[in-house]
Amino acid sequence: NIPSSVTSIKDCTFYGCDGLTSVTIPSSVTSMGEQAFGYCSSLTSVTIPEGVTEIGNETFSGCTSLTSIDIPNSVTSIGNNSFYGCSSLTSIDIPDSVTSIGRSAFERCSNLASITIPSSVTSIGYEAFRNCSKLTSINYTGTEEQWNEISKGISWNSSCPSDMVINYNYQG
Repeated sequence: NIPSSVTSIKDCTFYGCDGLTSVTIPSSVTSMGEQAFGYCSSLTSVTIPEGVTEIGNETFSGCTSLTSIDIPNSVTSIGNNSFYGCSSLTSIDIPDSVTSIGRSAFERCSNLASITIPSSVTSIGYEAFRNCSKLTSINYTGTEEQWNEISKGISWNSSCPSDMVINYNYQG
């Protein structure tokens, strides 16, 4: 448990803590640094408190046991490589507050089968979903026209299933 007096989790604070299985982040925390929980290979679930506005670069990269992540409505951006290699993650709902998904944000999430992307997203970084070999559906809350207007980086979906479906106007 992180005490409520903490407002920021600095870069690499818990980097490589193999024995860390769960973490309670208090609502006092408003920022999490790069690789704050990187390569915590036993971490299974995290609830990010309201007030955090950005999931930084590589914050949860290499968390191979991560099966559940709750992202609050205060988050506006998901950084580069933020969930890179989270191979146990099967689904994720991105809240309406998010406007950008960084490069390689979900790359190598090999069990990610579905994701909900809100119409608030205006950019998806290159290779954001690369090697998400089970990603068969993207649930998008906007229209096909809005989806086509999103700035997408090169190979944003490379090595994803060729029959991946985008469900427009998804209501969840």
